[in-house]
Amino acid sequence: MSQTLKTTFATRRDAELAVERLVQEHGVERSDIFVAPEGEQNSVGEAISGSDRPSASPGQPARSDGALNGRIEVSVDLEDDELATKVASAFREMSGTDA
Repeated sequence: MSQTLKTTFATRRDAELAVERLVQEHGVERSDIFVAPEGEQNSVGEAISGSDRPSASPGQPARSDGALNGRIEVSVDLEDDELATKVASAFREMSGTDA
């Protein structure tokens, strides 16, 4: 049965790590994973992380242009019920929320 599972992450970095984990550990096809801001405005999450952090680029000034307009949503389209169970469990573990 076809279904879409989704959850949100506080930072873009956390969302990207979740995508990599789904692909590498659970065999989810990248083309079945979608990443977008939770709301209507562009957003990198609720907090600065990853390459937006001041220490991420030594010798470069800290960036202040990251759009902190809400959480990042990751959704996965699935046909396989067994894989959906694994993805839902991984989402709960990675995001601390229900998938």
